[in-house]
Amino acid sequence: MTHIVILGSGFAALTAIRRLREQRLDADITVVSPRNELVYLPSLIWLPSGEKTSDDLRIPLADFFRRERVAWHVGSALQVLDGGRRVVTDHGELRNDYLIVATGGQYLRKLPGIEHALIPCEGIASAEAIRDRLAAMEGGTIAIGFASNPKEPGAVRGGPMFEFLFGIDTLLRRQGRRAKFKLVFFNPSKEPGQRLGPTAVQKMLARMQKLGIETHLGHKPVRFEAGKVVTEGGEFGADLILFMPGLTGPAWLDDSDLPRSEGGFVAADKHCLARGMDKVYVAGDIGSYPGPDWMAKQAHQADLQAEAVAKNIAADLRGEPANHGFNTELVCIVDSLDSGLLIYRSESRTFTSPHSRMLHWLKRKFEDRYLKAYR
Repeated sequence: MTHIVILGSGFAALTAIRRLREQRLDADITVVSPRNELVYLPSLIWLPSGEKTSDDLRIPLADFFRRERVAWHVGSALQVLDGGRRVVTDHGELRNDYLIVATGGQYLRKLPGIEHALIPCEGIASAEAIRDRLAAMEGGTIAIGFASNPKEPGAVRGGPMFEFLFGIDTLLRRQGRRAKFKLVFFNPSKEPGQRLGPTAVQKMLARMQKLGIETHLGHKPVRFEAGKVVTEGGEFGADLILFMPGLTGPAWLDDSDLPRSEGGFVAADKHCLARGMDKVYVAGDIGSYPGPDWMAKQAHQADLQAEAVAKNIAADLRGEPANHGFNTELVCIVDSLDSGLLIYRSESRTFTSPHSRMLHWLKRKFEDRYLKAYR
């Protein structure tokens, strides 16, 4: 029987499982992942305020795997060899007929002094550390910023940092402590978040000004020190630094046969096929794909890529052309705990909504609906 191996258990991997089973394929599916759980990363923004707890964000996958007839290989990928047909993990090796690489990327940690900053989207522990640090602070300066991969500028997650910025502002106001804190947003670009579209950038910068959030823009970070952010345009004090570095591919790719982009990701074509390889597909953050420079690295785009992968594998098994591509869409709600800004971008349209309280609750409802398939 055909054996499909999927590396990872995040958005792209789980969507690929669902879409493959919808194709009614007669195939065995094995997932390689160190944990059989999904951490719903988009909701990390609600941990510092207590609106969500870590248990809310951890979704056990044992029942989902059982329903979808998926075997779970406990382990982490170490190598992909033999043209993709052999996967080496820290708990053994697996052969496959089709391989889907969907383990996600990793954060660049080359900036000197990065250990003085918290990386919010690194996981639950980082978001909880932000919560605890905020609770212990009586006042001071909080610096929040992000950067990209210089060799692949699209490999950046700026949206969540805007959410942490506005969410912390809202939280401190709720607590009656905002006057004791200075919030500073810093970024190498004078107009950060351009991938969201110029209107969205203007609205977010205007909101910062309205809320009394200071900005330090257009200056590349040079290093972090204990209590200080140093950039090419000067330095400023910071009692708490939240920083999102750019993304790159995971370290295990260095010892694998997979093709690499300049930025360190798995190079894929418009059908999510690893370049120069047969029956090796890529979905989600670990890949580098052709498309507009604003193409997102986020859950929705990963889902769209995984859907294309499932269609292509199904087509190939049926002897049909495996030429399905994916739509390029950016859809997000930039949340601030009590309201939100809806941003939509495609190759034909860009839309940014006014701030609305309804959008905060819409984002909460979307989480419930999205996770229902896995609970």
